[in-house]
Amino acid sequence: MPIDVLMPALSPTMEEGTLAKWHVKKGDAVRSGDVIAEIETDKATMEVEAVDEGVVEDILVPEGTEGVKVNSPIARLAGEGEAATPAAEAPKAAAAPAPDAGTDSARASREQATDPVQKGAPAAPAPKPAPEPQKAAAFQAPRGPRIFASPLARRIAEQKGIDLSAVQGSGPHGRIVKVDVEKAQPGSAGAPQAKAPATAPTSAPAAAAPRQAQSLEQMGIAAGSYDLVPLDGMRKTVARRMTESFRDVPHFPLNIDLEIDGLLAARAKINGLLEKEGVKVSVNDLVIKAAAIALKRVPEANASYTPEGIAMHHHADIAMAVAVPGGLITPIIRQAELKGLAQIATEAKDLAERARTKKLKPEEFQGGTFSVSNLGMFGIKSFASIINEPQGCILSVGAGEKRPVARGDQLAVATVMSVTLTCDHRVVDGAVGARWLAAFKALIEDPITMIV
Repeated sequence: MPIDVLMPALSPTMEEGTLAKWHVKKGDAVRSGDVIAEIETDKATMEVEAVDEGVVEDILVPEGTEGVKVNSPIARLAGEGEAATPAAEAPKAAAAPAPDAGTDSARASREQATDPVQKGAPAAPAPKPAPEPQKAAAFQAPRGPRIFASPLARRIAEQKGIDLSAVQGSGPHGRIVKVDVEKAQPGSAGAPQAKAPATAPTSAPAAAAPRQAQSLEQMGIAAGSYDLVPLDGMRKTVARRMTESFRDVPHFPLNIDLEIDGLLAARAKINGLLEKEGVKVSVNDLVIKAAAIALKRVPEANASYTPEGIAMHHHADIAMAVAVPGGLITPIIRQAELKGLAQIATEAKDLAERARTKKLKPEEFQGGTFSVSNLGMFGIKSFASIINEPQGCILSVGAGEKRPVARGDQLAVATVMSVTLTCDHRVVDGAVGARWLAAFKALIEDPITMIV
């Protein structure tokens, strides 16, 4: 039967993407797992693997097409054993004269004529059920014991010991995707469907552009006096998520100054030891490590608000803000509390480089339990970041600079760095935030405590 290849949802927030490149052409044979295309999302460029096997019958969306909606058909495969010319079968399902091969009615006729449900009763006329239920039925009864799941979902299921045959997929045609496996528990009867609230705010970005245009006109800014740069997917997503977070999350900042002369001295010694290995630890790497240890010492800060309750995270997965063309992205150092500085430095460098070239995998920037945003390299002394939902806190790191400090009754000079912890008040109240900052300060000002 003809099989539609649908635009995949490569992240929970993805609504559309750009079909950047095809790796197959009409007439090519593909097998499950073959890379067939590259999709650009608001965060990264990712390869798309074939779920089904067959011959490419048609490329429905050409390379370079922007704004391709999730779950819309992008290509069509002829099923195994079929020729890639199903147009001749269209008259079998139509009592009226055969429609033109390129019309929508012809495609509908071809789908009816080749549907395996129809083949089960060859003598009966083809019924006229809605196309979507037909496709769902065809998928739910695949040939043999084959389970339709993305490669990433399979890997996660193997790691968690989950039986994929018991998981209900929420992807295209019921395909099991990452979110389904993450919500499932070993031995469970299946993962719950993705929650609907994620679709609720989608109308906000659409309304934002007209309001801005009207505001410019009302302010007397004449057309032609400015250049309008279209919003790409990343900028739209950043605008939507930051607007929602700032508007909906009750947040507050906590500020503290840290003396980092000891940290800088320790960093110099560490880099001297790692020089032969080609690894260089940055101040930000030390901040990430200290933040992770502080989260384990004050676990109440390593939490997220959900309508069902407060999620207390088992590990400190630190998301680090990386500036990229058109916005920012937050790749994640997983289980940072368990990793050494050399490993953190190596991972952070690799993630940042691939973030700038949009080569991150979804699992490398989705999730995280705590964020660090560092603008010290730009000379910013102090700032407060917007919370990266659903995380409970984000740490904003300023530049280290020489400042006068009091040593008892004496005035001295020290290298001081200001940081701001922005907290979700639904999860982290002032006392918890203050305790976390105290733990973080102790680690930064006496770095040897990071290893004891």
